Amino acid sequence: MNTATTVSADPTASPRPTKVTGRWRNLSTLIGVTVVESGEGSLTTTLFPAIAKSLGLGNTELGLLSTLGRLVGVPFGPFWVWYANRTTRRQAIFVSTLVSGALAIASGFAENFLLLLVLQTLQAGAVIGLTPITNAVIADSFDDRSRGRAVGMLYGISAILSSFIGPVIGLLSLWDSGWRWGFWGVGALLILTGFLVLALFKEPEVGASDYGSQANRIEYARPRLKDSIALMKIPTFSVMMGSRLLSGHLLIAVFGVQFLVTERGFDIAVAAIVALPFGIGYFLGTVGGGFIVSALDRRGGPNSRVAFLQAAQVLFAVVAFFATQFDVASIAFYAAFWGLMGLTQGLNPGVNRPILMSVMPPELRAQGFVIYLTIFEVIGWAAFTFVAGVLADAFSLQAVFLWILVVLMLVNAAFLGLLYRFYPRDRQRIDDLIANRLAAEAS
Repeated sequence: MNTATTVSADPTASPRPTKVTGRWRNLSTLIGVTVVESGEGSLTTTLFPAIAKSLGLGNTELGLLSTLGRLVGVPFGPFWVWYANRTTRRQAIFVSTLVSGALAIASGFAENFLLLLVLQTLQAGAVIGLTPITNAVIADSFDDRSRGRAVGMLYGISAILSSFIGPVIGLLSLWDSGWRWGFWGVGALLILTGFLVLALFKEPEVGASDYGSQANRIEYARPRLKDSIALMKIPTFSVMMGSRLLSGHLLIAVFGVQFLVTERGFDIAVAAIVALPFGIGYFLGTVGGGFIVSALDRRGGPNSRVAFLQAAQVLFAVVAFFATQFDVASIAFYAAFWGLMGLTQGLNPGVNRPILMSVMPPELRAQGFVIYLTIFEVIGWAAFTFVAGVLADAFSLQAVFLWILVVLMLVNAAFLGLLYRFYPRDRQRIDDLIANRLAAEAS
């Protein structure tokens, strides 16, 4: 038996941090996949005016494309994680990008809305599994104190690179068939990315960052559906799911430009300027926030993460209040505050993902992120979008923003206070589980 890793017999001892071989190469590869996938995701919305002109569509069709593209994640997210468990995550990512690329190319040949809707919905289902699988790979590649930085870099770098893809895609609208070339080009990139995954991605063992060199020897039951459902019995996990349903900041991406056009009087081209500072702010928030969380981990206890997560919600609410509740004639004012909203929103991934990773058994992390990102986030997005649209017509977007971006975010911060009671205990339970498994293997 390989005993290169020294294991404490004390089940309460925290596992020693492990540097997994190839983790930065894996992270770089996943960033590349995420950027290409994000480019495809923004293709329909960016080029929709050209698509609408070509196929005779309207805003209703855009809404249907967007909504079905989200809702399809509910069945397809769990499917891709199931497939990864039955094969490998490397193969799941490869097949996902290959199928997604083929469907994107096929979308470029669509001659009517029904065919485009079917192809784009299936394409969204093909790539949806990337997010939970990616988060699980990060958890297996980086130890608990490094995950904040890794997650921050994944989301931050992906966001800033994706922000440059949008204007490039927009240039395709200069000629009538440009949107078709957009689908063909992105589809080809997705297929190429899939083969790059085969060449560059090194599959980490489940729990490699937790178990070290013993990871391939640790025995655990293959995850089942009831195990995924049982995650809801973990108090920290349940609180984080509830918090996702209170995360009103999801609304700003949907109605932000609409608010500036209809209630602040800017034309679309001017209002769209705020997207750039928002993207830059989000990049700074995710990357900077991840490094801050790692620093807090070295100097504080588990509850330092909780305090940071609460602070992110409060800061967003404060910035959103000044950004949306005052009528100012200058777009520079809104650009500055949109940048700050992007920054404060970007603080979340680098802390909420590591919190979740640290309270789930290694073999159930992908399933946990399916629930968090492809079920609860979809429910929250759909609910906020529908309710905001109805209330905005009855009152105003400014009033809706006050209650959802400001008041509800403060409620969310207060709700997260429950973690002070649950998180240290739940995190210790997983540390004990990992230590016990290592001790059992060593003996």
